[in-house]
Amino acid sequence: MATRTPAESASVPQASASKIYEGDGDRLVEVPSHGPKVTILPSGDPRTVNAKQQIRIMWGQHLLDDLVAWDYRTLVCAVNDMDNTHGILGEILKLVPTSQWTLASATSYAKVFRSAVSLHAKEDREPYILKFDLDRILVLALLRPTGRDHLNLEDLYRGFRTISQMLEGRADRRPAATISFLGAKSNRLRDHSGQEPSCEAVLKAMYDAGYDGDFYPPVSGWDSPRTGVFARYPFPAGVDRMREGSS
Repeated sequence: MATRTPAESASVPQASASKIYEGDGDRLVEVPSHGPKVTILPSGDPRTVNAKQQIRIMWGQHLLDDLVAWDYRTLVCAVNDMDNTHGILGEILKLVPTSQWTLASATSYAKVFRSAVSLHAKEDREPYILKFDLDRILVLALLRPTGRDHLNLEDLYRGFRTISQMLEGRADRRPAATISFLGAKSNRLRDHSGQEPSCEAVLKAMYDAGYDGDFYPPVSGWDSPRTGVFARYPFPAGVDRMREGSS
């Protein structure tokens, strides 16, 4: 096999990075030293097809804008039977004027459903999934368990196991997206220690339950200047190797 001398190798044109912006944009739009920022790390080979289950993480994307643009047929969020004033469900209802649901009627429906369950299905395991048909958007809402002011990771796993079954084989319910449940006010998410879990822990609960739609991380996660993020879950195997102390 023919080999090249160092001089010959030096003369071979090297691939250069693609330009992002027109004109001097690449030089002018530099990463600021201060202010919110997130660095997305590439992973996998984009020239091959990965048919395995995975969750796409929508870093930097605006969920409400994407819903208004009808990019999704189904959205997963949470609801409770007391007060959803500060939840995303209220924002979505404002954006869909053709829907007959209001925030008050959605909360009332959750309360009536809760009463019916306590009367007729006491042995059923929570959380339950409530369906809100908002014209062109179907909202699948995890009903927060009774007697608690928060959801936990086990609730999330059980809820998404049901949701995954509701999405399976239903082309009319795809594409689907979910909120992260992190940073929530009306329906907070807590781990076994009472703290808010990591984004990875939430993704794992959803993935283990069979979910394979899109995932919108919390806006607070957009400001991670020292931590690189990946745009798909499961994360590359190298992340676990680094945690275990190997390179």
